[in-house]
Amino acid sequence: MKTLIVYYSMEGNTEYATERIAAELGADTLRIAPVKAYPSSGFRKFLWGGKSAVMAEKPKLLPYEFNADAYDRIIFGFPVWAGNITPPIRTFVIENNLRGKHIAAFACQSGSGGEKAFRVLKAALGIEKLDAELILVDPKAKPDKENERKIKAFCERLGGAAGQ
Repeated sequence: MKTLIVYYSMEGNTEYATERIAAELGADTLRIAPVKAYPSSGFRKFLWGGKSAVMAEKPKLLPYEFNADAYDRIIFGFPVWAGNITPPIRTFVIENNLRGKHIAAFACQSGSGGEKAFRVLKAALGIEKLDAELILVDPKAKPDKENERKIKAFCERLGGAAGQ
């Protein structure tokens, strides 16, 4: 099953997890980013990012190349903002027809909200279930064996490299 990981990463946690999962599954990756970057530090980071997520904003993305026909499975990776998916992920979902694709997702968080973010993602995609879900707590900033175990289990649920 040909797999693509579509992800947005601000502080590197989601990118870190993406690299681990892509290596385990033999997946391609696509990093998306908004044209106008979000503040990356201080109070403005939380205020602006949280507001954008709660208001379900759909920012314009930097140009990217994506051919849905080339992939059977799409895995979304994102940081959790205010219990929500990040706005760039929302934009990608709206811009692309993913009907008939196997969909999985992983979320990186510092606190909580991953489960709610998965519900928001499923609603945006118009699906009832994800093939697999994974919540990690700051995998790059605070590496630990539990996150690595969770990544391995997530990949095993998706069939590992043998599932390609």
